[in-house]
Order: sequence, then structure tokens, then C-alpha cells
Amino acid sequence: MRHHGRYSFGLLALIFSLAWLIESQWLHIFAPLQTRLMDVMVANHALKSAPDRDVVIVDIDERSLAEMSPSVGRWPWPRSMHAELIEAIERQQPRAIVFDILFSDLDKTRPQDDAYFFEAISATNNTYFPMLVLDDNRQAARIPLAQYGKSLGIVPGPHADPHAGVTLLLPLIPMVETGRLGAHNAINDSDGVLRGYPVYHEKSGWRIPSLPARVAQGLGHALPDAAWITLNWHGRALSHARVSYADVYADLQRKQPQRPTNEFTGKIVIIGATANGLHDVRATPIDGFYPGVEILATAIDNLKNGDSLRPVPDWIPAAIGFLLLWSIYAGFLRFRYVIRIGLALAVVTLLSLLASYMALSWRYVLPLLAPVAFAWLYYVIAALMEYLSERKARERAVQTFGRFLDPRVVKSLVERGETTQSLSGKSCDISVLFSDIRGFTTLSEASTPEEVVKLLNGYFTLQAGAVFGQEGTLDKYIGDAIMAFWGAPEHQPDHATRAVAAALDMSERLEKFREQAGPLGSELEIGIGVHSGPAVVGFIGSENRQDYTAIGDTVNLASRIEGHTKGICRVLVSEETKNRCEQQADSPYEFVDRGSFQVKGRVQPVRLFEPREKS
Repeated sequence: MRHHGRYSFGLLALIFSLAWLIESQWLHIFAPLQTRLMDVMVANHALKSAPDRDVVIVDIDERSLAEMSPSVGRWPWPRSMHAELIEAIERQQPRAIVFDILFSDLDKTRPQDDAYFFEAISATNNTYFPMLVLDDNRQAARIPLAQYGKSLGIVPGPHADPHAGVTLLLPLIPMVETGRLGAHNAINDSDGVLRGYPVYHEKSGWRIPSLPARVAQGLGHALPDAAWITLNWHGRALSHARVSYADVYADLQRKQPQRPTNEFTGKIVIIGATANGLHDVRATPIDGFYPGVEILATAIDNLKNGDSLRPVPDWIPAAIGFLLLWSIYAGFLRFRYVIRIGLALAVVTLLSLLASYMALSWRYVLPLLAPVAFAWLYYVIAALMEYLSERKARERAVQTFGRFLDPRVVKSLVERGETTQSLSGKSCDISVLFSDIRGFTTLSEASTPEEVVKLLNGYFTLQAGAVFGQEGTLDKYIGDAIMAFWGAPEHQPDHATRAVAAALDMSERLEKFREQAGPLGSELEIGIGVHSGPAVVGFIGSENRQDYTAIGDTVNLASRIEGHTKGICRVLVSEETKNRCEQQADSPYEFVDRGSFQVKGRVQPVRLFEPREKS
């Protein structure tokens, strides 16, 4: 069974290892569940992290739209307002002014406002504007990168295609001429949730920088080598410092400004909208309606401070999955304690989830749900296999032990998990009983075989009850003889007393059997011998058939004592058995000395006693 279990659990571990390899490298079935769990962890971790206070949003919020509508009309507002805002902010010497507004078309109704706006832009060297990378494969729509890439800030890689082109939605020419452009493509994952931001877009070997990367690079911050960053969110939605556009613009109109004159000094100022009416929201791990301008602010924040989240190498969770699978296999192989292994796996699961969460503090994304889930699947199936194997073993044990043990003893042994292996080859102190029918050969010759078999079956059934009544082990039937012993497989300190009690009970049962067995059984007589001492007990036999038995001098002497009962009394016990009974407190038996006898195999005579119940 042990070898079979090793093979079964090992084969199952190999199958799961192969399945885990396929899952971790190609299928990613558990990826959605893992992603959702990481979203929860990232959102919780974000609550403990504050955004960079040097990143400030001039917010076109709902209040701004409402308060400014009577004076300037509905959105989009005249661009002269943005010009005034740029000039006012620029006087405070900010590090950068970033627009989260795509100015792709001229305002044909107010050309003078555009001219003012362009003039304000040209007077600065720190304003940045977005552009969009489009998936338009029409050749006519593409911009030749070899000709215009440099002016757009697009960098050729070592293997850049000189004939490549890309489709871009650009801002107006004065903004393009600044050279401070970046792609502002916020890209959702396949489930519609935005979790990261591109550092650059690669097209035919050309790198198109994103707007956050262009800002960070312009401010002298080192960029990561990766084309993509996983955003490290800071706080809930609307956690970055924000100033209402309406408040800033209203202050510009006052003769005596009331706002601080250094409000934007040294800051990265992002001009964008959080107003729901402008529909610039995305689903993120933090919130299902996260303002796009705050996504831009978070990306700039991450690149400025170099604190974006970094996924661990794929081989780490893969290796953890293999380690868990084979650790569980080793647990089943060595211990086979299903509940303990399950509890250990539960602890490992909690520690793994805690490790995934703690890794965020070091800005690592450590996805461990999938390997833990695979480990649980292996555990459940292995536990089911162990349960079925254990149930079969219990059934075999009940079937095997039930042949020679009282059902109460069988139940105790099975509950302890005893097997034929665990009960074999033990040296025990026991009491052995031999019972034999006198003159059975003559009796059987005078009867038909059917009558003899019926008589023996009735007799053995009755006498087995006496053995089981004292929780003894019925070793075997040897023709018309019975061998039984006490003290194994259950430890019984009073095994000698139990053996004597069974012997006297067998004698009483014989009298009742005589009355019920008719003429054939009326002359039936038996002899019973009992001896106590050490013996080797266990399952002995061939591979195909084994019996639970006892061997040794104690067994031989019990058989010899039974042979001396003829002509003396029905039950004889050795002096060792007598002494052990008398050592028991309040022993119910007294012993009559029947003398010493020379026994085959013994040099010294053996003293024998007849047990009787005390009157």
C-alpha cells in the first residue's frame, strides 16, 4: 500500500506539474481571479500611500463648468482663457505645465483667441501637450517617421524601419513646434480596467514617448527601460492636490488677487477635467469611475519618483507553484495526515497572500493566487485519493480483523489506524488458550459428515462467543481444536484473568451445548489449557494468505497443558497464569493444585492448577 501510494501521489504530482507549467506559461486560466485579488490589494495599499504634493491639477470640475457658463458659455471655452491661465501660472515659475486637453482643431469662430493662446505657449519652455497614436493602417494617413519623427520627439531604435509611418492625432502646429509632445493613450486591460500606462509605444522599431514620459524626461528624471509601467496608485480617486479652474481664473480677474503668489511654484501643473459631463473617466483598481486627468497625474507621479510597481519575473510564481505541489506530495508520502497537511497548506496560503500584499510595499507585484490555487486542487484530489485508499484499508482491516477479533476490538483497532503491517512482528506478553474435543475421531466415525460439520459449527459458534465475550483473539480452528489468546493486538493488563474467565465460560457453554445437541453431542467432552508468557505476535503466512497468530514457547506449552487435562479436570492453567490472576486486585478465582507434570520440551516439571470461581 505504501509503494502504491507513493506511485499514485507521484503520478498525480507529475500531472499537476505539467498542468501548472501549461497554465503559468500559456493558458493563464487563473489570471482573471488573480487580477481581481491584486486589484483589491493594490486598492487597499493605495490608501496608505500619499500622492506627490508637487503634482497639482487645475481642475475643470463640475463647479467650474457651472460657474463659468454664464460669462464664457458652454465647453469648450475660448482659448484665450487658457492663455491667461498659462501666463499666470508661468509667473509663479512652475516646473511644468501639462495639458490633458487635445487641441486638434482651430477655433474658427474666435481666431484671435487662438492667436493669443499660441503666443502664450511660445513664450514658455515648459508646456507639454498630448497627441494620440491611432490604429489606422491606411498609407495615406501615416506620417513618415524618418522625415517627421525627430520633430515629434519620436526616437528610432537600432532596428528602426526607415520607411515606417504612423498615424497620429496631433495638436495644432504651434504646439507641435514646441517639440514637447507625448502620446496620451490610456490603455485598458482586456477586462476593461486600466492598471498601467505606456512609457513609450513601439512602431516598426521607433519609440513614441508617452506624455508622462516626455514630461519626466524633460524634467531630467530617468525613465525605466520597460515599455510599460504598472501604476502605483496613491490614495483614493481625487487624492492629488487640486485647484478648481474657476477659482484660479476668477482670481486672475481681481485687481487684488487673493490666492497665494507661490501656489504653483516648483510644481508640475496639469490642466484637465474631472467633470463627469466631459466623460473623461476610466475603470481602475481604485474606482470604477476614475478621472482621466488623475490617471495622467499618477503616471507622471510614478515616473517622477521612480516608484511604479514592478511585476516579479514570471519564473518566481512558477517556481513557487512547483515547490508547493511537490511539498504537498512529500507531505502525503511521509506523513499521510490529510488534516495536518490541509492546515499547513492553509497557513501557507495565508502567508502567500500576506507576502503578495507586503510585496507592494517594496513596489513588487507578486501574484501567488494561481500557484496556491493549483496547490489546493492537488491537495483536494490527493486527499480524496487518500480517503478512498484509507476507506479500502479500513474495509480490509475490518474484514481481516473480524475473522478473529470481537467487533468492539475491531472498531478500536480501525479507529487507531492499525494495519496488518503495524500489528506484525511484535513481542507481547499474552495468555494462550487451547481447547480440544476429546474422542472426536471416534465420534466422527460413528456419524455422517453432514452431522459432524453441523455439530462442529454449532460448537465453534458457541465457544467463539466465550472468547469474544472476554475480548480475546480467536487465532484459529485446528480441526476440532480452538486456539485463542489475550494481550494482543489490544494491550490487556488483565489478559490472564480474561483467559481463565473465557476457559470457565467455555466449560459452562459446553454443558448447555450438550443439552441442545442431541445424542451426537451428549457425550462431547473437551480439555482446555492456559499458559501466560512472552510470544511473537503478528500476521504470518505467504503473500497470498496470512493469519494473525502467536508463536513461541508460550504457545507450545499452552498446547501441552491442554493435553494433560484428560483424566484430571476440564481446565488446567500454568503457575504463571495463576500468579498473574492472583496479582489482579479482587481476583474472582481460586486455584486447586493438581500437581507437577513432565511436559515435552521442558526439563523441569510444570505445575498445573484447576481454576474455580470463588464461592
